[in-house]
This record gives sequence, structure tokens and C-alpha cells, in this order.
Amino acid sequence: MNFNKAAFQASYGLSSQLPDCDRPEIIFSGRSNVGKSSLINKLCSRKNLARVSATPGKTATINFYQVDSVYFADLPGYGYAKVSASERQRWDDLINRYFETGRDYTLLIQLVDSRREPTEDDFQMMDYLRHHRIPFVVALTKCDKLKKSEMAAQEAALRECCEPFGCLDVILTSAENGFGIDALKAAIEAAVAGG
Repeated sequence: MNFNKAAFQASYGLSSQLPDCDRPEIIFSGRSNVGKSSLINKLCSRKNLARVSATPGKTATINFYQVDSVYFADLPGYGYAKVSASERQRWDDLINRYFETGRDYTLLIQLVDSRREPTEDDFQMMDYLRHHRIPFVVALTKCDKLKKSEMAAQEAALRECCEPFGCLDVILTSAENGFGIDALKAAIEAAVAGG
């Protein structure tokens, strides 16, 4: 799979706008500001394919990127408090409809900040994935901020708490220095080949 062959496809803010699924989709999910856009950019060796914002809750749409013969779908970040109730309802409707439209969920990448414990929202998402039998791996982001001695312990702790949800793998990653990017690419390629 050629990760460098990547282009922004479209943004959808309403469930009624979502396109039909005609190819495998790799989904990126996680709380606001966990680094989804940065990780997509690193996977595709681009600086600005996915827009990165310092403001949490900025991605309020599902953004589709065509990467070789698959779609990367970047979901809105969850868990950000400074969003109105109506906006949160729109996000919920958009995400729920996305998962209910019979798409080819080849793999979901659940991003969790490697420096923090998973949040209640993270656990809720993983429970949703387990319930709907959506295959997923956890990408621990921002591992460049950890000491070498902390990395293995964090990975082991996350494996233990994610295993009951059917998590396929836990991968330490850094969009800053590229750590773990090859392992994540391999997980994506294996899912696409198997799907």
C-alpha cells in the first residue's frame, strides 16, 4: 500500500451527507487533541494533509482522505467540554449514523495519549467497538514525551486495560519523531489485505 499516495477527499458534517462505502475504510477515533490529524499526516508523510489545530474540538466533521485504494476516515474528537449541547448532539448523530450505515470497517485506530490514563470516554468508545464487533488497535500517541523507561510500562498497562474490549494490538507512536509509524502501517496493511 502506498501511503504517500494521499489526498483529501471531503468533509461531512451531517449524517445525511455521508457517501456510500465503496472501499475499505481505516477509521481514526480519539478524544479531542489526542493527535489524530498529526498521526494521519505522519502516516502519509505530509505536513498539511490533515489540518492540525491547537484548539480542542476543532474537527467537527468526518474528514475522508483517499490513501492509495482505501479511505482514512477521521472522526470528530470526543470529550471536549466547551461544545454546546446541540453541537454535541450533531456529533453524536453523525458518528452513530456513520457506524450504522453498513460500511467496510477494515480497522479502527483508537488513539490514546500515552502520558495519561484512558478516559471514561475512551472506555465507552472501546465498549462500543466491542459491542459492534469493529476491529481496532490502540495507538498510544505522543510517546516521544515519555522517558524510555516509561514506554514499556505504559504499553503493558494499556494492553491490560484494553484487552477485555477485544483490542487487536497496542502500538506506541509519535507523530513528532516517527516512532511506531512503521508498526502502525503494517497493522493497516494487514487489515486491508485480510479484508
